[in-house]
Amino acid sequence: MERGRGCSALLRLLMSGSALGWGVVGLSPETGLAQEVAAIVPARTLSVNIPAGDLNHSLLAFSQQAHLQIFYETSQVKGLKGNAVSGNMTEDQALSSILAGSGYTFARSAGNRVSLIKVSSSAINLGPIRVGGTVAHQNPTGPGVGYVATTTMSATKTDTPITEIPNSIYVVTKQLMQDQQPQNVAQALRYSPGIMAESEGTYGNGSAHGADTGIIQRGFSTSQFVDGLMTNSVSAGETAFLERIEVVNGPASVMYGQTTPGGMLAMSLKKPTDTPLHQVSVGFGNWGRYEATFDVSDKITKSGNVRYRIAGIGVTQGTQTNYVDYHRVGVLPSLTWDIDPKTSLTLLGMYMYTPGEGVASQYPRVGTLSSGPYGHVISRNTFLGEPNWNTMGDKDAMFEYQFQHKFNKYINFSQTFRWENSDRNQETTYWDGNVSSSQVALQPNLYNTNTNTIGLDTRIFGNFYTGKVKHTWVLGSDFRQYNYNSNWEIDSNEPTLSVYNPEYSYSPCFSWNKSGCQLNGYVYNASYFQEGIYFQDQIKWKGLSIIIGGRQDWVNMKYTGDRGYTNQNSDNVKTLSYDDTKSDPKQPQSAFTWRAGVVYQFKFGLSPYFSYSTSFIPQIGSTDYQGHPFSPLTGKQMEAGLKYKVPQKDILLTAAAFHIDEDNYLISDLVHTGFSTNAGRVRSQGFEVSANANITHDLRLVASYSYTDIRYAKSNLTAKRYNPVTSLSYGDAISQSGMSVPYVPRNMFSFFADYTMPKNIIKGFGINFGARYTGYTYADSVESFKTNPYILFDAGLHYDFGEKFSILKGLKAQLSMSNLANTYYVTRCTHGVCNLGQGRRVYGNLTYNW
Repeated sequence: MERGRGCSALLRLLMSGSALGWGVVGLSPETGLAQEVAAIVPARTLSVNIPAGDLNHSLLAFSQQAHLQIFYETSQVKGLKGNAVSGNMTEDQALSSILAGSGYTFARSAGNRVSLIKVSSSAINLGPIRVGGTVAHQNPTGPGVGYVATTTMSATKTDTPITEIPNSIYVVTKQLMQDQQPQNVAQALRYSPGIMAESEGTYGNGSAHGADTGIIQRGFSTSQFVDGLMTNSVSAGETAFLERIEVVNGPASVMYGQTTPGGMLAMSLKKPTDTPLHQVSVGFGNWGRYEATFDVSDKITKSGNVRYRIAGIGVTQGTQTNYVDYHRVGVLPSLTWDIDPKTSLTLLGMYMYTPGEGVASQYPRVGTLSSGPYGHVISRNTFLGEPNWNTMGDKDAMFEYQFQHKFNKYINFSQTFRWENSDRNQETTYWDGNVSSSQVALQPNLYNTNTNTIGLDTRIFGNFYTGKVKHTWVLGSDFRQYNYNSNWEIDSNEPTLSVYNPEYSYSPCFSWNKSGCQLNGYVYNASYFQEGIYFQDQIKWKGLSIIIGGRQDWVNMKYTGDRGYTNQNSDNVKTLSYDDTKSDPKQPQSAFTWRAGVVYQFKFGLSPYFSYSTSFIPQIGSTDYQGHPFSPLTGKQMEAGLKYKVPQKDILLTAAAFHIDEDNYLISDLVHTGFSTNAGRVRSQGFEVSANANITHDLRLVASYSYTDIRYAKSNLTAKRYNPVTSLSYGDAISQSGMSVPYVPRNMFSFFADYTMPKNIIKGFGINFGARYTGYTYADSVESFKTNPYILFDAGLHYDFGEKFSILKGLKAQLSMSNLANTYYVTRCTHGVCNLGQGRRVYGNLTYNW
């Protein structure tokens, strides 16, 4: 907007009787703010309704509504856009929201006068700007502020405050990940309520696994979504590429389709920032870890409407287990183009090469959980496999685009597309379940897989009013095409290995035409397609918010090949042992899911809520006695809770109680012997409490407690119990009904705090400390025996050199330690095998921002 046009607008406002005052000053603080003494202005709440558009127009409209004098040079904001702001909020919150992403903040001077200030080009985009003790409206997919995120997209696919959503949502912010330095998603979730993050223990050995981490949510396995689309990519677990992780506890099928009733995990990839970001780091740790990362974002065009970001990582390390290594290099470039004030397009690409995946074996229960011949002597660095047949490598590629367009103040359009391709090559030996007091039998495998996924989510959404009632509506459709191809070979000559004194001598024999090789091979190909249509209405009247939504899904899976081969014959020729190519035709399934909830926000910050929601998971791959596929697993949950956002503070407290039933659990068909029927039920109930708090500028805290009681509520399945000493079954078979579901701890508690010392004590120095308690879990479905509960401690140090030495501004050193006491513990056991937890991990790095 030209200066003359701004003056004309001012003249019109003055003639209309507005109390607005307007001045034009330079943007430098020395020419404006230095002339007056800053005054503390009490927070004043007002009703604001500013549409998105030209920033100059937005500021003009806001100054009229708030009766503020806003000083700035109009030519400096030409071409910038202001964000839409609507609702009751303080003046500072409203103005911060309008300016978010523009490159400007503001400061108050005497009376009702405000001046714009350009944000320093060296600022790091870690969240919204804090002004006068309040925080502007946060980006719902951004990094959050400190340990607190107040808005989300994951639960509703709309930009919604967490306190207005009637179910449990917990956010792992970027700052929390920076303070803890997790090396995969499971480690990043260690302090999240309702999550058993590392039940597989060293089975992954700390490598950055993605969708195959064995994470348990409210007693059920979980699914991982990246930018709103389900992922099967191993690289989804690379924390160096993530902006935040959200835990949505409870059924989420209305928005996402097939998810378990326990919930889902929503991750946001790094994207171009509104303010420049330049960061590099180098790190080191025990087990020979060396790491380097970079993260750079800046504008391409002068106006900043085209911006880029590129993040990369290179890491190599051993693990706590001998002969198990982990190596990875990856890059994530992205580009955002604000085509016009109403239209934007973001493009992302990713390539990850992981030649060493860090996979170790499991361990016998005798010698870990139970005393062995020489006591608990199986060391964590004992490798129960064959070093010359132990490699796993992954290649992952991804392309994604996000497109948004605003038609008008009532209708918006959004679309996210992603293509993923993953190749895995695996040469490993696994324990086949046979064990004596000191020997294990190994099963060598050669395993090659390729997965290819295409996903698309398209939705229109917007706001409208019926009287004083606000409606935020969403109507959308998504689909997912998933193709899986695998080739699996097994060497029938199984080597044995001493548990307490392993001697490795296995010679691989994976040739179909070589004399003496005895191989079994399997080829398996399948395609999977899911499509859904969903709708949702968020209804808000004063402090009352109601959410109603529903979804119809169609799922189709087809086995395009399932063949078994063997060469166990005299002429060593590969022969077809069976062919099930045509035995599994298309198996279509469909399901309707819905949810409804209500929450009331009191003015003092308390928000009680209640909700009911449903879920579904297809059961494909087996049939009943008539050859019909089983109905999907269907879940339903009732949840009641409280959320308390301390006014004018970054402190969010939550409490939730839940009751989940999942039906169509498969049990024995008592009429048709040898077949199953879907008449079982699993029940999970419990409660969670949590705190996310930036108590002061220098003190941050997260804490949680989870109680989960999950049982087989209805089942006719039976099993014998096992003796924890001999691993032998005993007695008669007993019913699973009423028994606890294995591997799920009933009690979990954690807290983590970070404190930066006052500048008059040790300038720039900070410490952190955390504790994690995990209760016992059962080893099987008839409660034969339990694992032991354990408590682990984490600690860290960080030092900002720039606080003491101006020449070193931007340089920060950090040291993070998990399992500080090096506690020996098992995370999960069956009747004969256990997974060991990770020992003391030490990691330090140097990070430079400019």
